[in-house]
Amino acid sequence: MDVTSRYSLNFPTSIRFGAGVIDELPAYLKAQGLQHPLLVTDPLVKELTFFKEIVKSLTLAGLSVEVYADMHKNPVKSDVLKGKDFYGSTGRDSIIGVGGGVPLDVARAIALSINHHRDLFDYDDLIGGDKYVTEAIPHLVTVPTTSGTGSEVGRSAIIAEDDTKKKRILFAPSLMAKMVFADPVLTMDLPPFVTAATGMDALTHNLEAFLAKNFQPLCSGIALEGMKLISESIVDATHRSDLESRAKMLMASMMGAVAFQKGLGVVHSLAHPLSSLLDTHHGLANAVNLPFGMRYNYAGFEEQFDQMAYMMGLGPKAGDKFVDYLFDLNQALNLPIRLSDIGVEDGHIETLADLAFADFCHPNNPKPVSREDFKKLYMEAL
Repeated sequence: MDVTSRYSLNFPTSIRFGAGVIDELPAYLKAQGLQHPLLVTDPLVKELTFFKEIVKSLTLAGLSVEVYADMHKNPVKSDVLKGKDFYGSTGRDSIIGVGGGVPLDVARAIALSINHHRDLFDYDDLIGGDKYVTEAIPHLVTVPTTSGTGSEVGRSAIIAEDDTKKKRILFAPSLMAKMVFADPVLTMDLPPFVTAATGMDALTHNLEAFLAKNFQPLCSGIALEGMKLISESIVDATHRSDLESRAKMLMASMMGAVAFQKGLGVVHSLAHPLSSLLDTHHGLANAVNLPFGMRYNYAGFEEQFDQMAYMMGLGPKAGDKFVDYLFDLNQALNLPIRLSDIGVEDGHIETLADLAFADFCHPNNPKPVSREDFKKLYMEAL
């Protein structure tokens, strides 16, 4: 530890957590003097019973509700701009993001756009755009319905360019939600595949955050506890879907999102191009690449792998068993373990390697990753 340096350590917003807390949403909005919320969700969630019940409860409380659900599976700039126009044309005074990472990212990006009038990607954090985030955003509330990205407690949104599909990061501390309603009941009806894939996304966040080279010991501790919760619950949540396992997964998902302000790494850089090029579900892309990325990181970080293995129930000094555990976990969740199983072909490898090397996550990996390393990793995983 460099005791001569100074660090800014930030943690997220207020959270209401527990079964049934969603019924507090109408009273919360009214207490804030808000009457015209825009609910931002995706086309699938919009049709689900629990979402319709949320709309009904807000309407019965005397609130004027509009719903925006026009977005892609991997959100693009035009999704945000259409949402901005809808917010203005319908006279909204607040934004409630409901769903997984996609609608929560779109909700946050819409919130940014309301009072910030530069081109949306001028606010890209990777080019210093956070300095332009100077105005207040509309009152933002987030309601997670998956246990994966943890976007509900985040301060960034990943939005892609419409034409190139290049991902951009919109970031600022002021983009955090004012309140999170984290109700595990809303995750109970997720199908097994979505539960497994989003759960492996949450696990990847915790693992990569723990290994990331940035100094953030608070995040490292949170990441370890997040791993423990996931190891105790992900298989049950996928195959039995009891409330206890769902609650543990939802908490671990938020913990992963808090932890990865420390950074991510090689696995996310392997996964992002699959979403961009082949429209692969992000959690699935992480799941398949996770054992290979962790195997790449093992040498030189044996002590950290021992810690992770212990937290996930493998016993002391079991870091050398960790990669096999990840392969076995994917199989226990009925997830594929090879890229060829999710549509990747030999002809994709060169482009994937280019995109992975250009990705923004691997600079925080504990060891450097070259373009050739990415190519080898894709070939190993194929």
